[in-house]
Amino acid sequence: MCLIWGVPYLLIRIAVREFDPATLVFLRTAPAGLALFPVAWRRGQLPALRGRWRWVLGYTVAELAVPWLLLSSAERRLTSSFTALLIATVPLLGVLLARVFRSGGEYVDRRQLAGLALGLGGVAVLVGIDVRGTSLASVAEVGVVALGYAAGPLIISRRLADRPPLAVVATSLVLTGAAYAPWAATHLPARVSTEVAGSVAGLTVVCTAVAFLVFFALIAEVGPARATVITYFNPAVALLLGIAVLGEPLTIGLGLGFPLVIVGSLIGTRRPLTDSGAVRAHP
Repeated sequence: MCLIWGVPYLLIRIAVREFDPATLVFLRTAPAGLALFPVAWRRGQLPALRGRWRWVLGYTVAELAVPWLLLSSAERRLTSSFTALLIATVPLLGVLLARVFRSGGEYVDRRQLAGLALGLGGVAVLVGIDVRGTSLASVAEVGVVALGYAAGPLIISRRLADRPPLAVVATSLVLTGAAYAPWAATHLPARVSTEVAGSVAGLTVVCTAVAFLVFFALIAEVGPARATVITYFNPAVALLLGIAVLGEPLTIGLGLGFPLVIVGSLIGTRRPLTDSGAVRAHP
């Protein structure tokens, strides 16, 4: 999973050379949704979503429809390694959202807040050193992506936790693909290079359809808490691939910001030191 979800930043960076961001979202979601939807149907999971369509739609918007569009748009101007490091703040934002919307057993202690401050400080260092001019708009786009990635799991944990995850994701992929279909039908490039076609295929098959199936198996094997460990390694994979494959530079901002973000995430997402037994909502 660390490899599979560390690769998309590289593939998106290549794919947007020839594909419009909205068209790329369609090509990534529609085929994957059509592949997973029958699986959920055969398992009899889809009827379980009755009465929860509003929350399924909310999850779709927060986790797929908006973030994947903005991520593709941002990577037209930002390097894949820079983007991946910004996305690494998702666990920290998850902690922040859990604090803002906390209820019942959710609790965030001072150590987690210190980790949040450290991680966001790493982002500040990264942006302050590496960002120039119009790239700030792209940074803002990735910020919205990270916020959506943090909000999506909260919707799952609070409103859809008792529903089959495969049914939720398959439905979300189909809904997103359907929403972008009209645009994609009229915005296909005249020609597509082999490199870009391979990148789109990798995004669709490996990084979406296969990825979700493997992730569900991982959660079943080790539980949702341990499964989130992949979040700390994805940016490292993306950073190495960006440098090795695309020749992206290892900048001072990345060198200083990367350890701050990762260490901040590790500290900020640990269980609170409290006798109440309360734990954070897993992002």
